[in-house]
Amino acid sequence: MADGAPRFPLDPTPVHVPDAVLEDLRRRLDMTRWPDDVGNGDWFYGVDRGYLQELAEYWLHSYDWRKAEAAINAYEHYQVRVDGVPVHFMRRPGAGPDPTPLILTHGWPWTFWHWSKVVDPLADPAAFGGDPADAFDVIVPSLPGFGFSAPLRDHPDMNFWKVADLWHTLMTDTLGHTRYAAGGCDIGALVTGQLGHKYADELLGIHIGSGLKLDFFTGDRAWDFSGGRPVPDGLPDDVRARILALDRRFASHLAVHVLDSSTLAYGLSDSPVGLLAWILERWVNWSDHHGDIETVFTKDELLTHATIFWAGNTIGTSTRYYANANRYPWTPAHTRTPVVEAPTGLTFVGYENPPGVTTAQQRVDNWLASDRAHWYHHVNVNAHDEGGHFIPWEVPDAWVDDLRRTFRGRR
Repeated sequence: MADGAPRFPLDPTPVHVPDAVLEDLRRRLDMTRWPDDVGNGDWFYGVDRGYLQELAEYWLHSYDWRKAEAAINAYEHYQVRVDGVPVHFMRRPGAGPDPTPLILTHGWPWTFWHWSKVVDPLADPAAFGGDPADAFDVIVPSLPGFGFSAPLRDHPDMNFWKVADLWHTLMTDTLGHTRYAAGGCDIGALVTGQLGHKYADELLGIHIGSGLKLDFFTGDRAWDFSGGRPVPDGLPDDVRARILALDRRFASHLAVHVLDSSTLAYGLSDSPVGLLAWILERWVNWSDHHGDIETVFTKDELLTHATIFWAGNTIGTSTRYYANANRYPWTPAHTRTPVVEAPTGLTFVGYENPPGVTTAQQRVDNWLASDRAHWYHHVNVNAHDEGGHFIPWEVPDAWVDDLRRTFRGRR
């Protein structure tokens, strides 16, 4: 439901990567200098050369970006400037009696295309056996400094809470909505949480894939997943193993992105294989693939996301979000409680269960008992045994069902 009329038609801007960019990509892939990687078949030292080289060869010889580009351009695309910031967004108009405007925000190493599996069911529920009254007019932007929302040269301080201001301007001033819905995962969950904090009166509600505090990246040790706390003595072996596994999964990711994002960017902006290795490690270790990443992401899907990162030369501006969340700390817009006053739905997945949690109900109970729950006006908390970090990609039906439930009766 939108009280103001969206100012469409804007000038559509189909996605197009220039031939020169693709030719340069192929040249760099062909010229890759490979390191020795003996004894790493188990990925103990990081990404295994065998699989990475297989992907790189496929990228060079078999992958078809133009085919992927055509699928992407089946949707509407726009390039706008919001408060001087370049913003690309994809749109799928809603098909129903009164579609609700909904903005979906991705994370890292996501692209806008990670939402592609849920866009059609959300926009046209009747086509998927649902109720047309649940239809959304779906807006999927690329975060500034990601993908086609580039270059970001004039805004080196961009972070999640600044994006929330841009998104609110996009939805209200650019598109003309007076009230709207929002959803997000990873960094996008923080953006969405900030919308629900600062702009609650103009939001119908939010739906997120995590329930972190908005000050998660503040403090002297924001780069340390454990906050500098040692693993306690006397823990059950399975709980201790789970803590160590989570530390290993996120330690280098957070530390490097918070402390050395520009240092990393020099190598990854110059080498497509380097870029692919860095983001592949996250896709492999964060998704619920049961030992075969290609059951979650096919080679073509992996390389579509990688090409989006490469084409806009955005790896450096994307990783800087972590450092900027710490360098420019979140501060509250008000002192009321809950901090996020907008009605909030949450979706949790089994692969991200904390230590000691083994069932979906335990996950819900664990979060409700945590010091994070009181931050949110939570109205719909659900968990699923399956699924990893890329929730709308890995378990799209669960995400769609949960999000619809959050907004029923709130349109």
